[in-house]
Amino acid sequence: MIKEILTEDVNPTTQDIDLMTGVEIATLINAEDQKIALAIQAQLKPIGKAIELIAKSFLEGGRLAYFGAGTSGRLGVLDASECWPTFGVPHGMVEGFIAGGDKALRFSIENSEDSAELALADLKKFNPQKEDVVVGISASGNPRYVLKVLEEAQKKGCKTIGITSNPEAKLKKFADIFICTLVGPEVITGSTRMKSGTAQKMVLNMLSTGAMIRIGKTYHNDMIDMRMENEKLTDRGCRIVSKITGVSYAEAQKCLAACKNIKTACVMLKKNCTQKEAEKLLAKADGILRKVIS
Repeated sequence: MIKEILTEDVNPTTQDIDLMTGVEIATLINAEDQKIALAIQAQLKPIGKAIELIAKSFLEGGRLAYFGAGTSGRLGVLDASECWPTFGVPHGMVEGFIAGGDKALRFSIENSEDSAELALADLKKFNPQKEDVVVGISASGNPRYVLKVLEEAQKKGCKTIGITSNPEAKLKKFADIFICTLVGPEVITGSTRMKSGTAQKMVLNMLSTGAMIRIGKTYHNDMIDMRMENEKLTDRGCRIVSKITGVSYAEAQKCLAACKNIKTACVMLKKNCTQKEAEKLLAKADGILRKVIS
């Protein structure tokens, strides 16, 4: 018999949810969701350590990879996918893998979480190096897919992070940093796409965003390395350059049209220099805009 784990516990406050109205159901779910931020608050120290670990990896030329099954895998892929447009990082610097492959993003492939073979295959695709950080994501923290990934990643010399909602998760054994968000029993028993999944999304937001901030991808709280791939983002880029440098929107737009990069445009306008000179100054400062224009 399989031992019951915390993420499978029955929530006593939602036992009669099947008798409730829509508003009552929403109210109850909302009350349970308010526990998530407090659960994360209790894990801010390991989350902060993880941010520093990932940032250090990036600065040393390393990469970040998320591995998970089901909801956890989808959330990892989502966070990885957003890093390219938001922070302008090259493809491959942050990657997400889901047990069962891309098909599992849209269709449930439940038995994939039990496969050590799929784990090894996905890890081989990532080709982990000692500078990389590997993150295993799982509400229960027990699927063989995630355990095998973390175990093998450690053998390769990678640093590992485990994200779960189960304090007795087996992945703890293979995690250099263990992040456990105790969100309590789900509204619907075992439906870890709910509170556990929301907690994972919030933690992943912190890890990727925090690490990007630490390596100079923001100036104050502006996204100065975002990719301007559409009208909205191009407009935002012009407004950012105008705000940082004090020039008019039209002047910022003209400079951005020429150099295609927010940070470069800011240096060109603040230092009254050429694009090549601006790029050299940024390279010397490891791409950190504050070091160049402050």
